[in-house]
Amino acid sequence: MFIAMNRFKVHPDSCADFERVWLDREVYLHQVPGFVEFHLLRGPRYDDHVLYSSHTIWATKADFENWTKSEAFRNAHKDAGRNKVLYIGGPQFEGFEVIQTITKDGERVNAAA
Repeated sequence: MFIAMNRFKVHPDSCADFERVWLDREVYLHQVPGFVEFHLLRGPRYDDHVLYSSHTIWATKADFENWTKSEAFRNAHKDAGRNKVLYIGGPQFEGFEVIQTITKDGERVNAAA
């Protein structure tokens, strides 16, 4: 499993607009092989920004990489430049390979090394 995250430092007075961009956008992820789940996260508030993160779960890192090369990715991001005024700097990407998952039943699922 692979988790792809982008962090955004959103101007405090732009939070409603930033969230609206995400909530009203066309969604293409569910059409892509290997997509598992997406979350938009609102984090702590600081003096100059509110931290947000987009959090996408993929079956494999290769599935995520294929998404970034797909027509669906290009369609999903075609208007991204229009919204840069809402946040400070660009999004900060972070990618993580899952080492272990613990289910709500207490089952441990360890990734193959």
